[in-house]
Amino acid sequence: MDTTPSLSHILERNPDKVSGAWVFRGTRVPVAALFENLKDGATIDQFLEWFPGVTRLQVEALLDYELMVLNQPAS
Repeated sequence: MDTTPSLSHILERNPDKVSGAWVFRGTRVPVAALFENLKDGATIDQFLEWFPGVTRLQVEALLDYELMVLNQPAS
């Protein structure tokens, strides 16, 4: 049984929006942009400043989700 919560409340994917990439719901900001910026040394605050349509709640929920997925035991 998969107990992983859905991210549909913070993310969306539409073939007509940003070439079908996963984006933060209500924006055209690709989820990949968050990870690329963090990898390059940006802070969450900087990311939110650069992409004002994205909320801190969305970023934190996505990071919490990723952490939870990484901590799940292998099947």
